[in-house]
Amino acid sequence: MRTRGTGGQRPQTEAHLRQSKRKTDEVDAENLARLARLDPKLLYPVRHRGEVSQAHMALIRSREALVGCRARLVNHVRGAVKSFGARLPKCPARTFHKNAAAHVPEALLPALEPILEQIASLTERIGGYDRKLEAISGEHYPETELLRQVAGIGPLTALAFVLTIEDPHRFEESRSMGAYLGLVPASDRSGDSDPQKRISKEGDEMLRKLLVSGAHYVLGPFGSDSDLRRHGEKVAKVAARGGKNAKKRAAVAVARKLAMLMHRLWVTGETYEPLREARRRGEVAA
Repeated sequence: MRTRGTGGQRPQTEAHLRQSKRKTDEVDAENLARLARLDPKLLYPVRHRGEVSQAHMALIRSREALVGCRARLVNHVRGAVKSFGARLPKCPARTFHKNAAAHVPEALLPALEPILEQIASLTERIGGYDRKLEAISGEHYPETELLRQVAGIGPLTALAFVLTIEDPHRFEESRSMGAYLGLVPASDRSGDSDPQKRISKEGDEMLRKLLVSGAHYVLGPFGSDSDLRRHGEKVAKVAARGGKNAKKRAAVAVARKLAMLMHRLWVTGETYEPLREARRRGEVAA
C-alpha cells in the first residue's frame, strides 16, 4: 500500500530521523510537519514560563551553582588534608570554613587558607540568596506556605516546586507528579521481558534532588512520625536485602509521595495532617 503524500515511501520512523545524514532547517521543519500530521501526540506541547517566573527561577539556579562550587571546594580541602594523614571533623557546609581551619595541618595552611576564605564568601552569598528567595516567596507566591506545612519542605523546595509546575491544574491527578519529575521507574517491556529499571530521571533535575533531600529529612533522626515516614520505612523493610539501596529506594519512594502530596495541598488548599492515612485505617487514636 502506498502512503499518500510521501512519494510512495513509508513515513520516516523516529530512529530514521535521528540517523539521517541530511540535517538542515528545511528538512527539520518538513519532518516535524510530517510527524504532526501523522500524530500530534508525538510532539509534546512546550509551556514557557512568564518573564517574572523565569527571573525568580534564575535566582534559584544561581544559588544552586554557588552550592555546587562550595561543595567542590569543601571536597578539595578534605582531600588535601586526608593526603597528609589527617581528617577534618564532620560538619554542615555552611559552618565548614569555621570548623576546618583549626584542624588543617600547618604545612597546608598557605595552600588552603585562601580556599577556606572563598568557602566563607560563598556561604555568605548563598545565605543572601536564601533571604532573597524567602522574601520573594512571601511577596509573590503565598501558595508556598501550603507546601511548607510538610516537615522537610523548606522555602527553597516549595518555591522551586511552584515555579516548576506553575499551573497545578494542568495535571488532572496528583499521582502524575511522580512521572513528571522522573521519580518513577522507567519502562522497557517487550513480550515476556519486563526488566526492573531505575527511575527515569525525566523532568527538572534540581527539583528532583530537592525532593529527595526532603525525603531524607523525613526518614532521618529529626523526622517526626507521619504517613510519609511510615511509607518510607515500609519500603526500606521490603528492600532490606539491598543494603544501602534499601535506603535509596525508600528516599525515592518518599520523594514521589512528597511531590504528590504537595500538588494535592496546592490544589485543595487543605491543612496538612501528617497521620491522616494512619488515622483513617485506625492505626492511631483519633
